[in-house]
Amino acid sequence: MKRLGFILFIALLIGGCDTNAVYKEYTDIEDGKWYIKNAPSFTFEIKDASVPYNIYYNLRNSLSYGYYNLYLTRYLRDASGKELESRLDELLLMDPKTGKPNGDGLGDLFDHKFLMKRNYRFPKPGKYTMQIRQYMRQDPLLNIQSVGITVEKVTPTN
Repeated sequence: MKRLGFILFIALLIGGCDTNAVYKEYTDIEDGKWYIKNAPSFTFEIKDASVPYNIYYNLRNSLSYGYYNLYLTRYLRDASGKELESRLDELLLMDPKTGKPNGDGLGDLFDHKFLMKRNYRFPKPGKYTMQIRQYMRQDPLLNIQSVGITVEKVTPTN
């Protein structure tokens, strides 16, 4: 059993490294019940506004999730709280025709990384906050385990 734990730990270390990531954070959804009023916020600092960034949704759901998709509303704010953008996005967690889960799975859980914004240039260096709210109109939305974001500097290879 210890050996299996060690192997999983090493696999996470190797596979979990985002060399270009300037920020990566998750919020666990208590008991897998995502209430509409629960809108996780992620505050990060951009030190270099002269380069573009890719921003991703990170999501973990169980196979018991009742839909093939997930609608999320995102809000990007600057350090003063000024809203720079809000948008409704649809994430496809499963193939709509076959029901086959997308993402990387281990047992009943599946992890997803969806591109939210490509080559985004922040207006200036500073702190920014991304807030995410589920928009499925089911309250609570069941079997979503965690949600988060990753902010990565764009390099010629990504």
